[in-house]
Amino acid sequence: MTLPHNGLRWHDAPKDYGPQNDLQSLHPLEPFGGIQPDFCRTGSQGRQARPADDRCHAPQGVPHRSQPVHQKGAIPRRIGRTKGGLNSKLHAVCDGAGRPLVLLLSEGQMSDYKGAAMMLNALPPAKILLGDRGYDAGRFRNALARRGIVPCIPSKTNRRMPIPHDRTLYRQRHKIENMFGKLKDWRRIHTRYDRCAHTFFSAICIAATLIFWANQ
Repeated sequence: MTLPHNGLRWHDAPKDYGPQNDLQSLHPLEPFGGIQPDFCRTGSQGRQARPADDRCHAPQGVPHRSQPVHQKGAIPRRIGRTKGGLNSKLHAVCDGAGRPLVLLLSEGQMSDYKGAAMMLNALPPAKILLGDRGYDAGRFRNALARRGIVPCIPSKTNRRMPIPHDRTLYRQRHKIENMFGKLKDWRRIHTRYDRCAHTFFSAICIAATLIFWANQ
């Protein structure tokens, strides 16, 4: 078998030379007989042995451009099934002026107090923390007490012994709701179009920076 006028097909190359995509990208056959690898030579001599350091394919461990860098499912998408369908949930902590300080993206079915427990180590120094009934959990209240933070959280309706809270101070909780409303003015945040969680969360951080912190 001799080298045709248009060259051999890449998938006809021996398997020792690696994937055909690597051969095509690393050693393109130029017109007018520019490069003719040894596997194109046949006849009585047969295929000549090539040195180990002169292989056409990329070394092991280097992914090809057509191959995914990460395995499927290695990076979580932070999308969960809720009553309204597949959705994500944004947990946030803001200051007294309604500016976001801590943000966390999770699956839509994650409860509020579980998301708050994941943000405990990132909480800034504070005296009082306001939260709705979704954060009424004994573990979360105890964790705040150990940090010297007084929780202002209304008790759930199914709590046997309701815990009193400052109703006047609780009215200031509208600031974080206003913060979510301003973030959702951005269509890309109001409706998630991104498949990857880090891409969607990056858009949220950019919007929060421009809306609340860029002009400070």
